[in-house]
Amino acid sequence: MQKQISNKEIEALQAIRSYLMKHGKMPSVRELMKELHYKSPRSASVVMQGLIDKGILKKKKDGSTQLIQYEIDAFGDTPQEQTVKVPLLGTVTCGLPILSEENIEAELAVSTKVAKQPGTYYLLRTQGDSMNQKGIHDGDLVLVKHQNNADNGDIVVALIDDEVTVKELRVNNDNVVLLPRSSNKTHMPIILSKDFVVQGIVVSVIPM
Repeated sequence: MQKQISNKEIEALQAIRSYLMKHGKMPSVRELMKELHYKSPRSASVVMQGLIDKGILKKKKDGSTQLIQYEIDAFGDTPQEQTVKVPLLGTVTCGLPILSEENIEAELAVSTKVAKQPGTYYLLRTQGDSMNQKGIHDGDLVLVKHQNNADNGDIVVALIDDEVTVKELRVNNDNVVLLPRSSNKTHMPIILSKDFVVQGIVVSVIPM
């Protein structure tokens, strides 16, 4: 970071990072106040404004904040290793490209041993238990390599009617099948024509 930050700001950054990884979104001023055990929202607001002034947070068009400059390693490797910035997506809005500015809550530094180059990556929070037999559980984060093609057996992020789903891909001559891999037998395969969009392939899972 270019500007020196105070111990309070470091503590706030750690709380913001923890909140992001747990909830998949930035904390509000009041949520940060609770995380830091402050007695008033003003104290949290002052710390957040200091981080904005130093270019670590920035205000988005909708008035929320985005973490843009905090070098953490989401996968536990040493800070000395080469890293690449990967956007952490909040709630993906229907009708918007998955990597649009509106979806990005933060940019986290991930080791290039995991986010292998060249490539574009993003972190996405999963919902439900349809892939729990592949180690992907409700609320986990998945590291996704952004690409529009995939092979049989890949775990893909697919866009179907403006909704995003994570499933195992199977392709045959006539159609595409998105397979759940779950201990919950209520989940059924999704059978599609080939007119659907692959948004990327899952390359790693961060349990939450």
